[in-house]
Amino acid sequence: MKKFYGKPDFVSIDFETAIAHQICAVAVVSVKADEIVDEFYTLVRPKYNRYSYHNSQVHGITAAHTQGAPTFRQVYPLLANLLRANVVVAHNESFDRNVLQKSMQEIGANYEDLVLPDRWECTLSIYRKKGFKPANLKACATRMGIELMHHEALSDARACAKLYLLK
Repeated sequence: MKKFYGKPDFVSIDFETAIAHQICAVAVVSVKADEIVDEFYTLVRPKYNRYSYHNSQVHGITAAHTQGAPTFRQVYPLLANLLRANVVVAHNESFDRNVLQKSMQEIGANYEDLVLPDRWECTLSIYRKKGFKPANLKACATRMGIELMHHEALSDARACAKLYLLK
């Protein structure tokens, strides 16, 4: 990755959840001049460190993994700096946006302070409009030749960024 200064052209984001909107992992990939220039990833200890069996089966993260991880409240200041006033991209943006908004609400943070639009850029919608069937992240990444370890937040955020670049 190149060293860069200033604002990225866009950031892509991905959350993994333990239960409902309770975050257990987050990744943000920053893109400038069509290159990934920065990556952020962390596990997050969800409230009560509880997990749905189904969610753990999907992403492989369990309470043992996040026992010593920071809480969302602790991660939020850095996350806010990465997102604030940027173009944000997600695959199925409504899911990731809702997870962020509900998590912010739980800690008393105001979504409007991030200066983000009501809807983010969505690679799922973009590739559906291109006629991709299915248009889930794994299918799009495979079809576009993008490496992916599906449901690993950093890999998902990278793949989303690359899909957005290829739109």
